[in-house]
Amino acid sequence: KDDSQQIITPGVLIPAAEKHGLSTKLDQAIIARTFEALVAHPEDTASYSINLSGATLTDQDTARFIESLIIKYDIDPSRLYFEITETAAIAHIDSAILFINRLTRIGCRFALDDFGSGTSSFSYLQQLPISVIKIDGAFVKDIHKNSVNHIFVESIQRTAVAMNKKTVAEFVENAEIVEELKKIGIDYAQGYHIHKPEHWY
Repeated sequence: KDDSQQIITPGVLIPAAEKHGLSTKLDQAIIARTFEALVAHPEDTASYSINLSGATLTDQDTARFIESLIIKYDIDPSRLYFEITETAAIAHIDSAILFINRLTRIGCRFALDDFGSGTSSFSYLQQLPISVIKIDGAFVKDIHKNSVNHIFVESIQRTAVAMNKKTVAEFVENAEIVEELKKIGIDYAQGYHIHKPEHWY
């Protein structure tokens, strides 16, 4: 929130953080706040996803930071999903693999966000040790009336099944989209039709 208590949207906040080299510090602050909230609410046993910036994927200190918080707060690491965008992962492929492998070994899980937006999506998918594929909403929001996008999402789902990965469809905004995703076999849906963003702890 700004000084007048208005929400600063990610579209404004994140570019500013990137411009001033603060992306990793912002990620670490979000991670710390999440852990503190989980400890403060032991009745909550849900899993949570935390987005990471491309800069963080190159920072092994952040991996150590996460490991130390898991020990400090005694959090089950399998409750934590870290989301990385496809473009960031491809841009930092070697660092991303190192980062993901390190935290996967202790039980954390990773999701590849905005999948399909890159030019070499499927070739990179085999290199990244992630467990969830989040399908870019641009291919989902009109899937009930766009046959090409329907076929594209189907191909992602078939690939995910072959690689033993779960799928999440983004931008699910109506019941018609949900029905098409069910037919295809998509595992999870995310979007305003499911639930709108709200204040958390």
